[in-house]
Amino acid sequence: MSTQNLLLELFVEELPPKALQKLGDAFSSRLLEKLRQLGLADASSHATPYASPRRLGSHITHVAAQASDQMVQHKLMPAAVGLDGAGMPTPALVKKLSGLGVSLPTPSQGPNQDNIQGLKRIEGPSGKADAPYLVFEQHQQGLKLEQGLQMALDEALAKLPIPKLMTYQLEANCELPGWSSVHFVRPVHGLLALHGSEVVAVQALGLKSGATTRGHRFEALADPVPVSHADAYHNTMRELGAVIASFGERRQEIEQQLQQAASSVSGLLGRNVQPVQDEALLDEVTALVERPKVLVCQFDQEFLSVPQECLILTMKANQKYFPLLDVSGVLTNYFLVFSNINPADPSVVVGGNERVVRPRLADAQFFFNQDRKVPLTSRVEGLHKVVYHNKLGSQAERMQRVLSMAHHIAELLIEAGAIKAPIVHADFLNQVDTASSLSKADLLTDMVGEFPELQGIMGGYYARHDGLDDAIAWAVEDHYKPRFAGDVLPRNMVGVVVALADKLETLVGMFGIGNVPTGDKDPFALRRHALGVLRMLTEKQLPLELHQVLTVSVEAFGPLIQDPSIALTEFLMDRLAGLLRDQGYGPHEIDAVLALHPQRLDDVLTKLEAVRTFASLPESSALAAANKRVGNILKKLGSLESVVQPELLQEPAEKALYEAIQLVLPQAQAFLKAGDLAAYLKSLAVLRVPVDAFFEGVMVNAEDEALRLNRQSLIKQLHQAMNRVADLSRLAA
Repeated sequence: MSTQNLLLELFVEELPPKALQKLGDAFSSRLLEKLRQLGLADASSHATPYASPRRLGSHITHVAAQASDQMVQHKLMPAAVGLDGAGMPTPALVKKLSGLGVSLPTPSQGPNQDNIQGLKRIEGPSGKADAPYLVFEQHQQGLKLEQGLQMALDEALAKLPIPKLMTYQLEANCELPGWSSVHFVRPVHGLLALHGSEVVAVQALGLKSGATTRGHRFEALADPVPVSHADAYHNTMRELGAVIASFGERRQEIEQQLQQAASSVSGLLGRNVQPVQDEALLDEVTALVERPKVLVCQFDQEFLSVPQECLILTMKANQKYFPLLDVSGVLTNYFLVFSNINPADPSVVVGGNERVVRPRLADAQFFFNQDRKVPLTSRVEGLHKVVYHNKLGSQAERMQRVLSMAHHIAELLIEAGAIKAPIVHADFLNQVDTASSLSKADLLTDMVGEFPELQGIMGGYYARHDGLDDAIAWAVEDHYKPRFAGDVLPRNMVGVVVALADKLETLVGMFGIGNVPTGDKDPFALRRHALGVLRMLTEKQLPLELHQVLTVSVEAFGPLIQDPSIALTEFLMDRLAGLLRDQGYGPHEIDAVLALHPQRLDDVLTKLEAVRTFASLPESSALAAANKRVGNILKKLGSLESVVQPELLQEPAEKALYEAIQLVLPQAQAFLKAGDLAAYLKSLAVLRVPVDAFFEGVMVNAEDEALRLNRQSLIKQLHQAMNRVADLSRLAA
């Protein structure tokens, strides 16, 4: 079967930039998927998506002009329903076959099962020979590309992840009858469909396919742009259309131009600079231009007195500019702009962008200066007027809960010895209380009102301006961290405590009123908050028990919520398992450690490393299997003492196991006390031989009650020794 490559393109008005890449990938992948289902493409076929501000397209390799013929089996009905006692078709079978286009023999020919070609009797769905089923096998001619591509195109358009549909009217002279208005993401003005060099006759959204498209709005060398062959599309668009149609290639071009422009500015400044790293901004700019051209611009240095986060955010969010930072991360007064044209004299475009950015930066400067006229402490009272949640009260009430929780968590850390000299405990508690009470005050500032993304960051700046300690300012700034996956944690212990309290307040409050994540819906970002809590407990090695922090968190709400501790603990453990998987630990290792429901998470990583070391030992599989066997026995026994009476031991194997346990336990306990969990588990490896011998030569459930209870106590002692760090039975295959 000969094949050609296929090219399909929709020429549209400017598509929503934040959805462009997703639309392009979905359009291309669904076309390929449907063509494979229809037998017009095969496993070797590959789809290359094209997505620019004014086009969605796909280039698909190895597409046949017609699918291969095939034998199709139609499942009909039970034989008892389709045939009467004489083997003649019942009206139900006749109707079903007629629907498939089967012409039945005339009555004189006796239309029974034997002379209806293609009708077969097979075993029923349950495989019972006495419940046969009727099927009809029919030769089906392979689908032609025109039909198949039309089906694929219709399905791809119907399933596009369009963020918001718009309705538009077609021109009065539309060639396709029945089309007057169209519902699509943006108005479509062209449909290109080529199989090799031949146009494939398809239609969509009131348009018929052709062999032309349109290029750049201003710089195309031809209009319309003729495409001679599916494989010529890429080069034709680049040369005649002045468009880089591939999203990925255009993004790569932008990255390259960014680096070249940064190098030129580095030469001007005499120090290295780099564009701000922002993948979302890079994607959005890629979706805004078809022919990117980087331009270097500047703003007045006086604006550098404003916190750089404000300047960077306004340039990125409002103007889609790339600010330039030096190697220390300090903002310069240079920024990069991408134009969708390549002007001979770029000074006009550069000047226009510099004029546009000035009032934006001036606004940020004004907000910053105005905000500093009012101390943060005076803004706290205003939080009573800001609603947090209709069931959980105002931001002021929320802040009081965070304050209570943070204070109690700080006390728990002091009791556990985690806050050491030279930090004075009273000073530490005061810093935690002050940072907690000011943590939400910047919500009422003009800057955060304009840029909500700067909450916390501006609070830190204003706290320093008010003369507060760096420890407090850092905590106010950092208490939202980690804000996203991979973000840094708060830089000091005061910030860690306030951040922990803030995230726990959100989790406990939302779970307490029934707002839990479902499926892919998580409007309050509870999964992200949970990961933040877990990262702080594990990475900062906080000696806190989970039930302790949940208890003080629930108490801070009083009667406002139902206690969600059980559900929230399960949620946190589930997220912890996912976090550990992302860090490269295996499912059996994670399961072994979390099966014991650890309350202290600061040593989870140490336990995992110990389990991994143990699992690498040659004795581990046998000991894990034995542990699983012991666990199954003990499950059926209920409560049982682990005190063994040596005088009741009879068999050599049970005496040997008892002696081995007595020999190993003191050494193992010493390793455990020293915190060397890996050495603890490795010390158990010597038990393999006596354990194997015990289960081969000793009957645990002996008839004599005293003997039976003593042996059960022995294996319980073994079980306890082996499962101090993790449930080793989870390592059994």
